[in-house]
Amino acid sequence: MNARKAPDVHVVWFEDVGMDDVPAVGGKNASLGELSRSLISSGVRVPEGFATTASAYRAFVGANGIEPGISATIEAYRAGSTTLREAGEAIRELFLGGEFPPDIAAGIRDYYRDLSERSGQARASVAVRSSATAEDLPDASFAGQQETFLNISGEREVLEACRRCYASLFTDRAISYREIKGFDHLEVALSIGVQRMVRSDIGASGVMFSIDTESGFPRSVLISAAWGLGETVVQGTINPDKYQVFKPLLSDPRFAPIIEKTIGAKERKMIYRRGSHARTRTIDTTDRERRSLVLSDSEILTLARWAVAVEVHYGRPMDMEWAKDGSSGELFMVQARPETVQARRSASVFRIYHLRGSGPLLVSGAAIGESIAHGAVCVVRDARDIGQFRDGAILVAQMTDPDWVPIMQRAAGIVTDHGGPTSHAAIVSRELGVPAIVGTGNATSVLAEGTSITLSCAGGEDGRVYDGTLAFDIEEVDLGTLPTTRTSVMVNIASPSAAFQWWRLPAAGVGLARMEFIISNLIRIHPMALVHPERVTHPGDAERIKELTSGRGDLQEYFVDALATGVAKIAAPYYPLPVIVRLSDFKSNEYGHLIGGRAFEAAEENPMLGFRGASRYYDKRYREGFALECRALKRVRGKLGFSNVIIMVPFCRTTREADLVINELARNGLVRGEEGLQVYMMCEIPSNVILASEFARRFDGFSIGSNDLTQLVLGVDRDSEQLAELFDERDEAVKSMIAEVIAKAHAAGIKIGICGQGPSNHPDFAAFLVKEGIDSISLNPDTYLKTVPVIAAAENQER
Repeated sequence: MNARKAPDVHVVWFEDVGMDDVPAVGGKNASLGELSRSLISSGVRVPEGFATTASAYRAFVGANGIEPGISATIEAYRAGSTTLREAGEAIRELFLGGEFPPDIAAGIRDYYRDLSERSGQARASVAVRSSATAEDLPDASFAGQQETFLNISGEREVLEACRRCYASLFTDRAISYREIKGFDHLEVALSIGVQRMVRSDIGASGVMFSIDTESGFPRSVLISAAWGLGETVVQGTINPDKYQVFKPLLSDPRFAPIIEKTIGAKERKMIYRRGSHARTRTIDTTDRERRSLVLSDSEILTLARWAVAVEVHYGRPMDMEWAKDGSSGELFMVQARPETVQARRSASVFRIYHLRGSGPLLVSGAAIGESIAHGAVCVVRDARDIGQFRDGAILVAQMTDPDWVPIMQRAAGIVTDHGGPTSHAAIVSRELGVPAIVGTGNATSVLAEGTSITLSCAGGEDGRVYDGTLAFDIEEVDLGTLPTTRTSVMVNIASPSAAFQWWRLPAAGVGLARMEFIISNLIRIHPMALVHPERVTHPGDAERIKELTSGRGDLQEYFVDALATGVAKIAAPYYPLPVIVRLSDFKSNEYGHLIGGRAFEAAEENPMLGFRGASRYYDKRYREGFALECRALKRVRGKLGFSNVIIMVPFCRTTREADLVINELARNGLVRGEEGLQVYMMCEIPSNVILASEFARRFDGFSIGSNDLTQLVLGVDRDSEQLAELFDERDEAVKSMIAEVIAKAHAAGIKIGICGQGPSNHPDFAAFLVKEGIDSISLNPDTYLKTVPVIAAAENQER
C-alpha cells in the first residue's frame, strides 16, 4: 500500500510504508516501515506497529476547526502581543479539546486490536510516537521536538495518547524550531506511530550513529548505551556508556573491531511506573549498574552491523535508536533517520582552531564541535528561567533538552553537567553550530555567574573550559590545494580521543603513536601494580586501583583492554596505512607517578639515561608488565584486525639488547615476520647510528627520534632552561649523524623516517631531510598543513 497515493487512507501497518511515504507518515514512521520490510534479511529487528497518516491529522484539524486558531495565535506571537509559552498553550488546548472523526477513531482501535493479537496479548503495551511530515529530512532534524508516550495499554488510552501527540506538534520548542528553520506551521502535519513496547525498562537502550558525530569520520559506528528506557540518553540527563566500532573490519568474522569502550556514570535510569497517571519514573541506578558496561562485545558488534546495513540501504550516514528487551535479551532497532550535521560538511575544507595561550582549567567534558568560543557565564538552572539568558553568553545548565532551543541558538557556547555526545542536546548544538561541552559533572557549581571563560572543543573529544578570555586563531585550508610529495608525510598521534580529529588530512599513516599517553591518561595504573597488587602499599593506591578497575574483569584485563582499544582507535583513521606504535618509554620517575608505581620504581639520579625503553622489557623488574603491553598489541593486530600496526622499540642501546627484546616479543606471541608483523627501532642514541648496519639486520625500519639524538650528540639536557639555546637539531653534528644513518639504512635496504619535533618546528630542517633522501617525515598534526608545502618545495629543488 502506498499511503502517498491513497490520501484517504488514515491508518497503515509499518511494513506497508517506506521512504516514498514521508509526506504521508513522516520521516520517523516511513523509516520504521522501510526497516521493517527491507532489512529483515540483514538481521535487523524492528518491533511491529502501525501509523496514522498526515491525512488523519488534517481530518482531525478540519473536523475540529483548529486551523484558524493556529494562524491567529502564531501571528500574535510574531507580532509580540503574546509570548511563546502563551501561544503554545493556546494551540495545544485546541487539540486536547478536539475529537477524532469516527472513522479514524475506529481505524486506530482496529489496528491496535490486531497488534495486540500479533503480540499474543489482550491489551498490548505500546509506545505512541510523533512523526512530523517534515521531520528527519536531510536538511533538518526535528528530533525530539514532539512527544512520545510510553507503556500505553488499552484502546481509550491509545486514542488519548494520539490526541496528545497531535497537541505536541505545538510545544514551545517545536514552534521555536520551525520558526528558526522557516517551516510553515500549517504545512507541517503529524503522523503517529504505535509500536509494540520493547521491555527496555528492565533492559537497556540508547542511540547509534553510522558516523563519528564530532569529527565526521565516516568509518566508525558510535553507540551510546544506558540502563532502562532510552529517553535518558536522548534527553541527555545521564552520561551513558560510549562504544565505537570500526566499520571496514566488521564483515570479517575473524575480527571484533571495537575501538572504544568507555563506561559512563549512568547515575539514573527511566522505568515504567505502576498505579499512577504518569507512565514512567526515574530512579537511581545501583552501584553495580554504574560500574558495569551495558552491552557485551557481541551485542556491540550486532548493533554496529545493523548500523552498517541501515546506512548501506539508505545510502547516507544515519542516526538510529535501539533497545534491548530485558526479558528476552533481544535487541531491536526502534528508529532510524538521516544524520544531518556531518553529512553536510565538506571533506576537503579543513578548519583548525588554535588557542594562543592557556589559563586555569575549570571543568572538562565531551566536546561537541571543534571550535573555540568565549564569553560570560550565564547559569540557567531551570527551563522556566530561560528568559534570563543573555545573548552571546556561555549557557551553563545541568542539561539542555529541546525546551532550551530558543536560547541555545543565541549562546556563544554551551556547558552542561550531564549528557553524552549522542544526547539530543548535543545533536541540536551541532546543528546550530554552537560549540558545547557536555557531561562535565559539576559545571553549574564551579562556573560562577558572569565570569569570563573560554570554551575549547579544539582538542579532540575532550572539551575544556578555561578561566578568562583566551585569544585563538582559525586556520582554514582547502585540502585539495595541498601539493603531493614523494616523501611519505605521516602524523604523530598520542591521544586516542584526538585521532579522529585529523582523519581528513591526507597523511600516509602514523609515524609515531605514543603508548605513554594511553597508559598515563586512560589507564593511570602502573602495569606491575596490576600484576602484583599485593605489593601496593602506598596509602590510597589500592583503593584507587579498585575503583578504576571495578566492573572491568580481572586487573590485568583492565590494562590490556584499555591499551588495545586506545591503540586501535589511533590506527583506525589510517587503516590500512602503516601505524607505528612505540612501546612504552616512561622514565622511572614518570612510572613512579602512576597509581601503584611507588612500589616498583627506584629513585634514579638521571632517569633520562636510566632504566627506560628497551632495557625494561626483558628485565625481571618489568618483564611481566611488558607482557601486558604485548598482549594488548597482539589483540590489536589479531582480534581487532589492525594488521597495519607496526611495533617500534625505543632507546635500544646495544645490538645484544635488540636481540633480547626481539626474543621477549616472540615469547609473548609477537614474532617478527609472522602474519606480516614488522618491528622498527627508534634511532635516537649515537650507538644506533654508529652500528646502524648491525641494527638493520634485526629490524625492519628505523625512525629517528631527533629530540633524544640531539640531546645525546650535543650533551645537552633537552629539559634544561639554561641550555635551551644550545639544543638545536639543526646543529651540524646532529645533521651529520642523521645523514649517516639515512645512508646506512638505505644501504641495508630498510626504510627510515623521522618522528621527532624537528621537522614540525623548523622548515629548513625538513628541507635538509628531503635532501638526504629520508623515506618519511612524521609531523605533529597541527603543523601538517604548513609543512607539506615546504617538503614539496624542497623536493622540487632537488630535481
